[in-house]
Amino acid sequence: MTATTEWLNSTTPSPESSNLQLKDIVKTIPRECFEKDSRQAWLKVLLSVTAAVVGYLGIIYLPWYCLPFTWIFTGTALTGWFVIGHDAGHRSFAKRRWVNDVVGHIFFLPLIYPFHCWRLLHDHHHLHTNKLEVDNAWDAWTPEAFQTANPSVRLFYRAIRGRLWWIGSIFHWALLHFKPANFNERDRSKAVFSMAVVIIFGAVFFPVLVLTTGWWGLVKFWLMPWLVYHFWMSTFTLVHHTIPEIHFQPIANWSAGEAQLKGTVHCDYPRWVEILCHDINVHIPHHLSVGIPSYNLRKAHASIRQNWGEVIHERRFSWALMKQITDQCHLYDPEQGYRTFQSLQ
Repeated sequence: MTATTEWLNSTTPSPESSNLQLKDIVKTIPRECFEKDSRQAWLKVLLSVTAAVVGYLGIIYLPWYCLPFTWIFTGTALTGWFVIGHDAGHRSFAKRRWVNDVVGHIFFLPLIYPFHCWRLLHDHHHLHTNKLEVDNAWDAWTPEAFQTANPSVRLFYRAIRGRLWWIGSIFHWALLHFKPANFNERDRSKAVFSMAVVIIFGAVFFPVLVLTTGWWGLVKFWLMPWLVYHFWMSTFTLVHHTIPEIHFQPIANWSAGEAQLKGTVHCDYPRWVEILCHDINVHIPHHLSVGIPSYNLRKAHASIRQNWGEVIHERRFSWALMKQITDQCHLYDPEQGYRTFQSLQ
């Protein structure tokens, strides 16, 4: 008997109920999925470092017409660096906090991402997933908020909800993670420290790169892989929480169990992408518990599919999927669900 069947056959609320409790869902995931394995964690590090080295060697030594392929490969490998830092930020990489902090800062450096700033803001996303006008990851605007916004802001929002979705992560990075005022006073010193680490790194790294390789070297070795990384970050984040069937809820109606189980999407990508990105696409178990390391996500998802398969959302990455999202999922009305920009005219 599956966990879903047990819910349906008991007096406890069913998976369709707004009273679905997160703790009861988490209890159905095997305990071994939460166990940290330092060997597997450091093997992921070895994989990501090796992949990045191979990518940069390709950029250096392969003919110029191979550059688009080496940029895509290297940028995807660097997305794996982010995922390692992502595990560290959730304290699921290592048992010791200082190891997580060191690993997180190191692997975020090439991406010019201040580790603690991201960690603190990302924790907010997990605490308020799909909570309308509160979630800070990729919150859908209501029609009212869109219509009252500045025209230039509306134009920008239309772009990142349309065919330019892949630049959304760049603006999220730039606008939120370098302002001390965005953080509580108790966390501000950590945020400022991470900003300082990134600024010092950039002040050394970029001039050295330009002096040794020229401005074309800056574009070739850093900018293009970095843009590919942001393509994946924008795509993963958008698809994780944005298909027509996903619901956002106002604060009064929001339920953590429902949001984390039914408000996130598992999406299958080409296997080489999943390997280089350490299964970040296996997203439902990660939202049920951030304590599950990336190397255990597939095992956890298999259990979730067995127990809750009738209520979770699964997709396969394709341009048709991205077209559906960018054509339909523009604004969110709590009463009607997703609405298009054209519906306001």
